[in-house]
Amino acid sequence: MNERSTATHSSRIGAWLAHHGFSLTASLGRMLRTPWASCLTIAVMALALALPLGLWLVLQNVATLSGQVDASHRVTLYLKPGTDVAQTQAVVHSLQQRADVAKVVTISPEQTLADMQKREDLAAAIDILGADAARAALPPVLQVTPRTGNISALITTAQALPETDRVQFDAQWRGRLQAWLAFALRTVQVLAVLLGLGALLVVGNTVRLDIQSRREEIGVLQLLGASDGFVRRPFLYLGAWYGLAAGGLALAILTAAQWALRQPLADLASRYGSRFALQGLDPLAIAAVLVGASLLGWLGAGLVTGHQLRQNRPRRA
Repeated sequence: MNERSTATHSSRIGAWLAHHGFSLTASLGRMLRTPWASCLTIAVMALALALPLGLWLVLQNVATLSGQVDASHRVTLYLKPGTDVAQTQAVVHSLQQRADVAKVVTISPEQTLADMQKREDLAAAIDILGADAARAALPPVLQVTPRTGNISALITTAQALPETDRVQFDAQWRGRLQAWLAFALRTVQVLAVLLGLGALLVVGNTVRLDIQSRREEIGVLQLLGASDGFVRRPFLYLGAWYGLAAGGLALAILTAAQWALRQPLADLASRYGSRFALQGLDPLAIAAVLVGASLLGWLGAGLVTGHQLRQNRPRRA
């Protein structure tokens, strides 16, 4: 009995796996047999996926551009002109001893002068003024990177130092930028939900039409005792194929858009002395998009198929 039960159980698993394989290939073949309708469905889903993905990528690049993000936390101390190296190092040492300071970078007047001489619009003025006079007028600059937390105490201390001429920290600008980024991220999330529901409806309507065109075939299978899972399985794989193709097309659209914008953006950034370039999705994110789109198509097909099969179930006499 045990051997017979084991054999029966193995045969059931084999049949179940075989039907999954058949449903996978048959659903793909059915989608390819209607190329025009399939392309329309895939294109609509791809656009619904590409819009929130593109906006999310834009936000990621903006967050990177807006100071690379550490620069937005940086406090800049302009020491008084004429502060010598020993005094500058003393200020650096006192700041580094604080628990709320992560790093202090010193920019000497010589470094500032060298950077200014690289710019054509300033080099001529420096030549007229003289390098020595320009160097004497430039102050030592300290770029302080604070640790996370309240930095008001650090700013107060920096302003009270006798060597400090001016402290620059645009907290208001940074707060506004972070608020806009948070708002934009929430907007992208809302759009992703709405457009995801739209993609579900597109897949569901396509599968519903397919079920109606095969109503007689499905009715015969149900009369023969086929389970809902057996009947529904090919339609679930059909939805997954639609989702996978739509995810691939959405990634292709984003890649084409990134390629079209890359050079103009690089030219614009170069005029501001930046090497900023658009960053695309990494391989893990690409895989997540494809898997998520496939699951979205599977879910859309599953929601519609169960309802349609219950409505089309033949009544026994």
